[in-house]
Amino acid sequence: MKKSHSISTHNIRIMFWVSFFGTINFIAPVLTLFYLGRGLEAIHILWLQIFWSGAVLLGEVPGGVVADRYGAKTSFLIGVIIKIISITILIFAYEPWLFFLFSALNGLSVTFFSGANEALVYESLKQDNEHHRMDRAMGKIQSAGFVSMILAVVFGAFLAKDLKDEQFIFLIVLGLVFHVAEFFLIFLLKDPMNTGVDRENPFTQVKSGIKAIRKEPTLLLLFLNFTLVFIPADSVYEAFNQPIFVHAGLPVVFIGVLYALAAIGGFIVSQSVGWFSSRFTRKFLMGITGILASFGLLLSALFGESLWIVMGAFFVLRFGQAIRGPIYSQLKNDLIPSEVRATTLSLISVLDSAFDLILFGLLSVVAINGLNGILIASSVIALIGTLIPLQVRKRRVEVKKSAVM
Repeated sequence: MKKSHSISTHNIRIMFWVSFFGTINFIAPVLTLFYLGRGLEAIHILWLQIFWSGAVLLGEVPGGVVADRYGAKTSFLIGVIIKIISITILIFAYEPWLFFLFSALNGLSVTFFSGANEALVYESLKQDNEHHRMDRAMGKIQSAGFVSMILAVVFGAFLAKDLKDEQFIFLIVLGLVFHVAEFFLIFLLKDPMNTGVDRENPFTQVKSGIKAIRKEPTLLLLFLNFTLVFIPADSVYEAFNQPIFVHAGLPVVFIGVLYALAAIGGFIVSQSVGWFSSRFTRKFLMGITGILASFGLLLSALFGESLWIVMGAFFVLRFGQAIRGPIYSQLKNDLIPSEVRATTLSLISVLDSAFDLILFGLLSVVAINGLNGILIASSVIALIGTLIPLQVRKRRVEVKKSAVM
């Protein structure tokens, strides 16, 4: 990454802007209000998530196969075209079935980026003999999402302050402009030499991906360690942090401000992942952030009426996940063969979606005890995930060769 002419430096720079333009969503701060304004009911909003998750489950493996066979750039272009179509449908959606179609297509579009983005970055770094810097690279790319979040929270809420339909449409169209820019940026990416050259039967690729996972028990342990923390500390907490803030006494108008501050902090932390991993072992960072996530969830349950404790827990959870994500990316990619990298990553994403359904199902059982029961159960799950042992090691011959070089 130090050489300005290297493929990894080029692709990481472009991926930063692809991530920035691709993740921005100006309607996000008022999305639920938009749904309600268009006539959806609470049950419809829940079904939207089901359609989205179902599309992800169905599309993950095909998306990974496309990236392995034709290259990440081709996969990205397919994904962004589907995303633009889905968002365009949202402009004209006044019936539930159109919203469901939007959600399914939007989920499908994600699958053409999932796995392929990590595969592109890792193989680019590997071509430059810099694959040990994967966590730094993903931290920089991840930070773009925090910048786009700041803009979306600040401008989106302001531009739709009257909650009028024409304001919602303007936000959707504004987002489409950014996604069109994302589409053209993708053409600037360069596929590494050892990707997009596999023309095996797709089923053979999937079997190879499954074989790669089975041959690396360490990969499954790593997946469980990350996922059992990520789902409670990110997915579950994200769904309930707004009522937590309101219960603690935070005015609704300041929730957006809190999100913006967290996004600024998340940007700084993501940009500093390399600094953290150069001073502490990745195993230690995974452990300490997992423990802090579990502790933050527990504090939110036990001291939910204390605004300062709740806000402190919120920032701890946000910043901890900003560190764990890039490090997890580094560790798992060190264990995956190049020729089926995107397919294998997509298979792991399928497992992640399955765990989403399992854990949300378990948490629904304790939901009868209220929000505190959900948070305490989430804290226990995160702690279990953190305690799963990690055997951090670099992957076979490829890394040994780089050490000689």
